[in-house]
Amino acid sequence: MARPSWDQYFMRMAELAASRSTCVRRKVGAVIVKDRMVLSTGYNDTPRGLPNCGDGGCERCASDAPSGTGHDTCLCIHGEQNAIIQAAYHGVGINGASIYVTHQPCLTCAKMILNAGLRRVVFAGEYPDPLARKVLEDGGVELVQAL
Repeated sequence: MARPSWDQYFMRMAELAASRSTCVRRKVGAVIVKDRMVLSTGYNDTPRGLPNCGDGGCERCASDAPSGTGHDTCLCIHGEQNAIIQAAYHGVGINGASIYVTHQPCLTCAKMILNAGLRRVVFAGEYPDPLARKVLEDGGVELVQAL
């Protein structure tokens, strides 16, 4: 087996983080990295103290709302958001870092990525939100789709 590239290595970590998700609709993992050092991880889940998504914690996730819609009624925190929150919670600076995500970020996550100072997004799966991609590109964030 060939040695993985750094992008492959950190993307595998994001996939492992996604396996912790209790969301019934989409399992997303994220890893924030700077200088080849993992700074923070996250996965989509409900906020602390609330029932998990799989236990009925999020009505939107239990509904048949189309992908990319109804975020205003969703209680889940996205993987990218959780990784940024965890870094802040533990006092870890992430300005200039990269984020590895199992799916292309949504618009809300794209805005958070910009304001957190992340400069590079490596993602695997597509997401039906072309505005999110445009926001990241217009904000000078490098986007890399992992193959």
